[in-house]
Amino acid sequence: MNITLIAPPAAGKGTQASKISKLYEIPHISTGDLLRNTKNEKIQNLLKEGKLVDDNLITELLKQRLQKEDCQKGYVLDGYPRNLNQAYLYENLLLELKKEEGIVIVLDLDKNVAKQRIVGRLVCKNCGSVFNELLKDTMPKEKGICDNCQNTLTKRADDNEATFNKRYETYLKETKPLIDYYENKNIVYHVNSGISMETTLNQIKDIIGEKYDKH
Repeated sequence: MNITLIAPPAAGKGTQASKISKLYEIPHISTGDLLRNTKNEKIQNLLKEGKLVDDNLITELLKQRLQKEDCQKGYVLDGYPRNLNQAYLYENLLLELKKEEGIVIVLDLDKNVAKQRIVGRLVCKNCGSVFNELLKDTMPKEKGICDNCQNTLTKRADDNEATFNKRYETYLKETKPLIDYYENKNIVYHVNSGISMETTLNQIKDIIGEKYDKH
């Protein structure tokens, strides 16, 4: 059961990957985590300098991870592949490791909803709770104050419209061709991630049940 998640900013990809991981007892492999946790000095220096890590280096890290024992039953992949070149590298890697490509689940989210989720996000530095000043369901009861510990809520520096627009444009430019590539292989399933976390997860469970029929 190999699952690749693809999603625009704010679609909840990491959250859903964690839920799938717990539910089906397969590892959640985030390439962001692999990069942050690696002891590879070259990669660490690139990250410190804010530079992009070469696709081949990322794929090598992923290869090491996929060879571990806990990946025998499958895994859920979050953050890779991000572009067509990575898709080709991943395909060759799977052939080398004799693993199946599995399925690709795309979390669809309207751009305006995604923007509201990012731009309106408020975080409590004290307890870690997350709220949103633009979305009714997740607004704090008192403006700017955490419901749970009454500390002041803050906004992350990069949670602004300009940064969101840049990230979304990058997603469309790099990821749309990637989705088309997998569509041509008939392994893509689309999920609406604009309703609620529970609804999104239920759609994913239905897809996995239909494809693997083991749970």
